[in-house]
Amino acid sequence: MKRSAKAVWKGTVKEGSGVLTTQSTTLNETQYSFKSRFEDGVGTNPEELLAAAHAGCFTMKTSALLSEAGYNPETLETDCKISLVDGKVTLSELTLNAKIPGISEEDFQKIAAEAKETCPISVAFSFEKTLTATLA
Repeated sequence: MKRSAKAVWKGTVKEGSGVLTTQSTTLNETQYSFKSRFEDGVGTNPEELLAAAHAGCFTMKTSALLSEAGYNPETLETDCKISLVDGKVTLSELTLNAKIPGISEEDFQKIAAEAKETCPISVAFSFEKTLTATLA
């Protein structure tokens, strides 16, 4: 399986702007710029997209592992914060809030930790990844 996205940039890094389009067209000429990346401009940015990718992948992997263990997750909600420091992505902080009937805290934490380590996006990231998992 291959997935793709396309970036088009026009102009200098500070005054220019670009658009991003994904294969699915969920992002369809979605704007991004220096201001949307480093200030409060309108549009997306690469770090936000990394956060979305990590949150989505981790949450799906958690669901798969829970299902394999015989649990039926009611709700899995993951927030991801990506840190960019001195021009380098240094950290991905995952925060999971879950409602899973019948699971023990121990099993929940074990499965969430395994998902953090084994989801394909986690595996692709070489920087630090943290997880705070809360069971409702």
